[in-house]
Amino acid sequence: MFEFLRGLGAGRLAAMGAVAAMLIGMFAVIILRVTTPTMSPIYTDLTFDDSSAIIRQLESMGVPYETRNEGAAILIPQDQVLRIRMSLAEQGLPTGGSVGYEIFDRTDTLGSTSFVQNINQLRALEGELARTIQSISRVTSARVHLVIPKRELFQRDREPTTASIVLKVRGTLDTGQIRAIQHLVATAVEGLSPEHVSIVDERGALLASGVEEDVEGMVSSSLQERATKVEARLRQQVEEIVSSVVGPGRARVRVAADLDFNRVTETSETYDPDGQVVRSSQSREESSSSTSQEGGVTAGNQLPNAEVNQNGGGDRENSAVTDETINYEISRSTRTTVVEAGAVKRLSVAVLVDGIYQTNDQGDLVYTERAQEELDRIATLVRSAVGYDQTRGDQVEVVNLRFAQGPVAELPSSEPGLFDFTKDDILYFAELGVIIVISLLSLLFVVRPLVRKVVGEEEKKDQDALAGGEQQMMIGADGLPVPMTGEGGEGEDEDKGLQWLLDAQQAGKDHIKSVEKVGEIVSEYPNEAVSIVRGWLNEAA
Repeated sequence: MFEFLRGLGAGRLAAMGAVAAMLIGMFAVIILRVTTPTMSPIYTDLTFDDSSAIIRQLESMGVPYETRNEGAAILIPQDQVLRIRMSLAEQGLPTGGSVGYEIFDRTDTLGSTSFVQNINQLRALEGELARTIQSISRVTSARVHLVIPKRELFQRDREPTTASIVLKVRGTLDTGQIRAIQHLVATAVEGLSPEHVSIVDERGALLASGVEEDVEGMVSSSLQERATKVEARLRQQVEEIVSSVVGPGRARVRVAADLDFNRVTETSETYDPDGQVVRSSQSREESSSSTSQEGGVTAGNQLPNAEVNQNGGGDRENSAVTDETINYEISRSTRTTVVEAGAVKRLSVAVLVDGIYQTNDQGDLVYTERAQEELDRIATLVRSAVGYDQTRGDQVEVVNLRFAQGPVAELPSSEPGLFDFTKDDILYFAELGVIIVISLLSLLFVVRPLVRKVVGEEEKKDQDALAGGEQQMMIGADGLPVPMTGEGGEGEDEDKGLQWLLDAQQAGKDHIKSVEKVGEIVSEYPNEAVSIVRGWLNEAA
């Protein structure tokens, strides 16, 4: 083996080493690229505190990671995203840049003062409120600042608790969401009212002033919001029913609702004269009798039972009085009617529909207006959908006009199949294709020429060695190689013969080795050997 490598020479060894190193490097790059996992973001828009805490946890778990956007985004292997997120959530990460009640989980707070404990409680409350506000879909981040006055003994007047909130939102927040945030914070902090919560967005726009508003202003804002909701609800109903007729996106609906903002309380009292009912009755009866006698007073009529012994001695009077009082109650009904503000006084609905588009023989879309009968039917549907009342003065208009932008042909949607690749899959296949092309080009234009050059030089050397051995040696009658020499003396002939014999033996061994080597080369490169033999035959001819 060493003799073979020594026979190749330094140039051949260097060329073969360069080719081997190139191939090893190329295949190493291919293997590393294929085995490298696809990185996917686990969290984005992180604060520096959250990024450092998450990176420490990832390093402790031995998970490879990458950072982007100056540490605001962290990427990990795609197949581990869900598991790592659950593991980090178990440890309370990310915190959103705020500290919650986990601040009291520390064991080094045993000897802290009451002032430090109060500050930690305030920080924890602010952090928990910020996390809760961030759970709203349109809120990206939130910062909460609370001002809770300290309680003093024998203090009659006390400053109110206030709160300030800074929000980073996607899009805009409506009035209902802003008030919801105010009430959410107010109910979570003792002594805080919603009117003392101020809210500012990331652009510095004031969303809630944080001062007490008058009742009339709040009622007016609530009524205006109610009118907006009524219009949005009716518009959605009309668009849904009209789009089912003319097609999606082929109708525009606008609704104007005139609401009654007056709150009316009406009380009425009614008496029914036919509905008399005896409430109470009272009856009284009196009877009396009296007798008158003639003559004066005598000793006879003063005796007991003197009147019995007298026969009609005077006049007798009897009287009776009957009195009855009946009290009647007339039925009465009292009714109190409260008409709340927000009743619909009048509706105005405007519906704009597009025409009909048909494809002609040339494949172009041709516009056609809708018939008046069809528009009348659509108007009937709209009146039924909005609760049309002619006595209120409601108005519904359905107009057919051509839209500035025609319909766009929609591609048929299909379920993902076997050959529906994602963007990551396409990039992965493209990388593999580029690597394979580079490998093939390296084999064809780098490795193949070097191998042919090495093999050609080796064949040429073997041919030269074979030709030189044939010129120096010849086979004797006894089958031993005999060197070709000139004439000389006998002693010299014997010494030379012995030397020639030794040289011949060595040459025979070399010749055998050369023949074996040539045989190996021929068996390894049969096509090249056939070409060489044909060349010799042509030269001999």
